[in-house]
Amino acid sequence: MLRAIVFDFDGVVADNEPIHFTMFQRVLSEIGVPLTEEQYYTRYVGFDDKGCFAAVLSAHAKPAPKDTIDALVARKARAYLEHIKRHLVIFPGVREFVREAAGRCRLAIASGALRQEIEFILQEAGIRKEFEHITSAEDVTRGKPDPEAYLHALAALNRKTFADQPGLEAEDCLVIEDSIPGIRAAHAAGMKVLAVANTHTIQDLHEAEAVCHSLQEINLPELAQRLWR
Repeated sequence: MLRAIVFDFDGVVADNEPIHFTMFQRVLSEIGVPLTEEQYYTRYVGFDDKGCFAAVLSAHAKPAPKDTIDALVARKARAYLEHIKRHLVIFPGVREFVREAAGRCRLAIASGALRQEIEFILQEAGIRKEFEHITSAEDVTRGKPDPEAYLHALAALNRKTFADQPGLEAEDCLVIEDSIPGIRAAHAAGMKVLAVANTHTIQDLHEAEAVCHSLQEINLPELAQRLWR
């Protein structure tokens, strides 16, 4: 049965993929590496910042030592945080869905975004307290499609489970994702997926157990009944 929901963040809770693209493009242009919008959305959405920079540099046959990647990530993070402090980015219906879901099951986030970015947006949106745990980029060494982030979130929730309650299993968890690498990471972790077509088309997200255009469409009890018959 459905006992926990693990949310991706960028492109699911936060309407910020266009902002991420702009910041990636700006930082890469400073070192003479081009990045088009088409390239970003077809090749790199779903990567964490380190993975994205490393993949872009590799595609252009540029060296990508750790100190170079770390410096690029830091520059992009500063620019991104300055932007979101001026413009709150959250999808319509997310607050309502999160608050309803929190009354039914345990909630966590497993994201390749940086913790400071996640915490800031959740606090500004007024929904930070609904999430029992956050797994961010700082908590994992392997980005999606590796399942590490989702397994990390599951383990963290189980550490917080009361002694008189049964532990969570992967099959008890619904992941909400917007990217193909994210869907594959969740499946590799043994979890079911609801994909939201905020970044890709409905057709692109066909690997998920359920797909929607917006969380505003979702009736959570009906979805749970359908996926956990």
